[in-house]
Amino acid sequence: MNSSKLILYGCLLLSGLEQSCRTEAQTAAATTPIGETIVKPVVITDPVQHDSDDPAVWINSQDPTKSLIIGTDKEQDGGLYVFDLNGKIQTDKVVKGLQRPDNVDVEYGLMLNGKPTDIAVTTERFTHKLRIYSLPDMKPVDGGGLDMFVGETGTAFRDLMGIALYKNKAGQTYAVVGRKSGPTDGTYLWQYLLADNGSGTVKATLVRKFGQYSGLKEIESIAVDDELGYVYYSDEGKGVRKYYADPEKGNQELALFASTGFAEDHEGISIYKLTDKTGYILVSDQGANRFHIFSREGTALNPNQHDLIKVVTVSAHQSDGSETVSVPLNSQFRYGLFIAMSDDRTFQLYRWEDIMGKDLKKIALK
Repeated sequence: MNSSKLILYGCLLLSGLEQSCRTEAQTAAATTPIGETIVKPVVITDPVQHDSDDPAVWINSQDPTKSLIIGTDKEQDGGLYVFDLNGKIQTDKVVKGLQRPDNVDVEYGLMLNGKPTDIAVTTERFTHKLRIYSLPDMKPVDGGGLDMFVGETGTAFRDLMGIALYKNKAGQTYAVVGRKSGPTDGTYLWQYLLADNGSGTVKATLVRKFGQYSGLKEIESIAVDDELGYVYYSDEGKGVRKYYADPEKGNQELALFASTGFAEDHEGISIYKLTDKTGYILVSDQGANRFHIFSREGTALNPNQHDLIKVVTVSAHQSDGSETVSVPLNSQFRYGLFIAMSDDRTFQLYRWEDIMGKDLKKIALK
């Protein structure tokens, strides 16, 4: 039975329809429309060995049709799998033998040996290290890994999970790193400056600790909006928190949104950019196989008010990791690409038009 019908039925069993019960039913109806359509992917990737978790996309600027998808295989003997846009594993680029890689992100143009280098960065939970690989060849450039959360002694306080990369307007690249557990004093996330150590490998310098934590579950998904300069993360069971990505702008929380209407965990966050300043923020409602879509730019009066625009149900099951691309890639993904992890060891690739439906907009093709 539809959840809104269940709530209304429960209300009818009570004497007197209380306003709070009517409000619950209205909320459920808004997020669970009768006869809702399940959006289907156009591509499903080859399966990973153990447990697919989080995707990122490297866009080939010379030939977007040859762009790559990097996905984590989250297990003690896991790895980074690389796929083409048809979902086929690129065997020569796969990295295996990682100790439970969790999330992955991509950034462009980090200067190494005097040359701009595109990188994929993943969190390796059981070694407490960031692992960094050059793109598109997937060769290590981290000297064996970069230690994170050094000095922390709490249980799971060094067990890495989330990662998001931020490149500021001056060209500096930062990693915002999360963990399995952490303090509730506003220092859950640590941010590191990534740079050449002088010999062509990456070093990481801690620049700040920030981020409120409710203590309810954990914080995994992190996303950065480079153009607008914000970082978002899912405080599971609580909502999505927003901060400045630039450490010089301070640690004030700018917003807490997506705090209602979720069936279970708040998970994967990704951003579809219509322009440099407009677009959508997509957040996974893992337990309901849905994605809630919010305004990226906020409102005219408040850029930190991210209103819910649409809820989309997808065929990906129990999805936490996701990614969105808002540039043309090929004839199939002309207006961009949405990727969601599914718990059958695969990643599902959706056309943006199918996610968009009649409620959202798409990029303008040149």
